[in-house]
Amino acid sequence: MTLSLPGFDHVRLPGADGVELAAAGGGAGSPVVLLHGFPQTHLMWRHVAGRLAAEHTVICPDLRGYGASGKPAADTSDVYAKRTMAADVVAVAAALGHDRFALVGHDRGALVAFRAGLDHPGTVTHLGILDVVPTLDMWNVLHGVSAAVGYHLFLMAQPPGLPEAMIAGSADAFFGSFLDAWAADPAALPPEVRAEYLRASAAAVPSIVADYRASAGIDIAHDRADLDAGSQLAMPVTVVQQDWGAQLGYDAAEVWRAWAPDLDHRLTRAGHFMAEEAPDEVTTAIRDLLAR
Repeated sequence: MTLSLPGFDHVRLPGADGVELAAAGGGAGSPVVLLHGFPQTHLMWRHVAGRLAAEHTVICPDLRGYGASGKPAADTSDVYAKRTMAADVVAVAAALGHDRFALVGHDRGALVAFRAGLDHPGTVTHLGILDVVPTLDMWNVLHGVSAAVGYHLFLMAQPPGLPEAMIAGSADAFFGSFLDAWAADPAALPPEVRAEYLRASAAAVPSIVADYRASAGIDIAHDRADLDAGSQLAMPVTVVQQDWGAQLGYDAAEVWRAWAPDLDHRLTRAGHFMAEEAPDEVTTAIRDLLAR
């Protein structure tokens, strides 16, 4: 049985090009959309969403290609471009009656949120980012043996065929390795949640790889075009991340400040899965963002 958010309604709505997205929604008040990361589903927000729903309408979709959402074939390079995935989110929110909303993303969802903030500045009122740097910067800070932490980025950047076959052949071991390595508190991912992430990911290998492959191609082109044009995020931005800058030798706050003039940059001692490992800290960061 698929796990989801208790007390939330569940809907299926068309994204930007008709691809259906599954979403959980609940609460009342100004809208906040929460986007999950890898290798997860909207279930990762199970602690934070309920807290926020006391004051806000909270919408938690599965990204295209993940969870219970549609998984179109990557027939063209833009099917899993973050621009397309951001348009999905805007379409789903609009279908639920919200033409402006706050947006918070973790990991892959944070890259979608970043693109939404650039492409839809009149729609995204506040932007929260958990544990990434923008795609263009991500590739720029991976150097030498320290880049081994992101080996999966290089694997899934390869041409179609071999990465999908390798991952599908050992899906539980592959996806499970990230759940093990990236959680500072393994108890934050109980067995039933871990099993749900593994089940959902194993059922989505081609689309997950296509999402990552887009970040080695079309997403870079989109980021570079915005950088060259001097585009910046117009809304208040909060970034919460591990101290990747110290580990990889760069200034993470400086990287983000180039994109986000109105920036609140915070470091956390939680692991990568911070919405599950430190939900109070993440909820507080989101509430502080929404108050700006």
